[in-house]
Amino acid sequence: MTQIEKHTSWVKKEAKRLGFDFCGISKATFLEEEAPRLEAWLKNDFHGEMRYMENHFDKRLDPRLLVPGAKSVISLLYNYYPEAAQNKSSYQISKYAYGEDYHHVIRKKLNEMVDSMQQVMGNLNARVFTDSAPVMERTWAQKSGLGWLGKNSLLINKSKGSFFFLAEIILDMEFIYDSPFKTDHCGTCTRCIDACPTQAILPNNTVDGSKCISYFTIELKEEIPKQFKDSFEDWAFGCDICQDVCPWNRFSLPHKEKKFLPDQRLLHFDKNDWEEITEDVFKEIFKRSAVKRTKFSGFKRNIYFLKK
Repeated sequence: MTQIEKHTSWVKKEAKRLGFDFCGISKATFLEEEAPRLEAWLKNDFHGEMRYMENHFDKRLDPRLLVPGAKSVISLLYNYYPEAAQNKSSYQISKYAYGEDYHHVIRKKLNEMVDSMQQVMGNLNARVFTDSAPVMERTWAQKSGLGWLGKNSLLINKSKGSFFFLAEIILDMEFIYDSPFKTDHCGTCTRCIDACPTQAILPNNTVDGSKCISYFTIELKEEIPKQFKDSFEDWAFGCDICQDVCPWNRFSLPHKEKKFLPDQRLLHFDKNDWEEITEDVFKEIFKRSAVKRTKFSGFKRNIYFLKK
């Protein structure tokens, strides 16, 4: 076995040891096919008020601008599908935010992986990412053989669905590269398109982010447009509708990450509990959760908007 083969094998074993479900590696290069798609998406204003999406256009398309001398992108998937879900008749929180903020949990694992790599492979220049920089994560995961991009634009893994956090290590080392996942297994299925209550999922495998419930309940800082009243189906933070109806998620299995376990109140609160929640209780339930992004005022805005 050559040195490059040994290093590739070690990376995938280490990823598994750290709890990542899948690991693929692709060559760091310019994303030529994505350039016109990203440009058109921005031109159509599908990013709404997320103006940060307009920044670092070149870096989004070329990881070598993020990490000088970069040769490889290691893509990783980390399961967050919960064993127990919320009371269905209550206001809903997206499953990814049930427990501790994934940015912190996964970044710690990525940094541990890089530290171990340096011990095994010597000095290297690397940066870690998990939804934290201008990196086209889903595209790199597809190029690394981990799945395909569904009509809802999410990465779908054939064996375990789409309830995954995506993460990357971009570094200046070469490996044996995985083949891109080229088959679109969505076929003629349109369940996610049909189920989206705000019609954010377009027929051409594009999502109009400015109409997405997650955008309204998390990213939008202003008042939610009244035209969408009664369209949110009780989603108070984020939205899982397009994933919940996806046939491939019948293969989803509960995660094993203790830090992603929710406060039991989150699972059992009814609508009245959420409507009367105080700021102190909000901070207790979501003390380490991504829900804190909305702040108490934003969360209450969402609840008020949902009230009949």
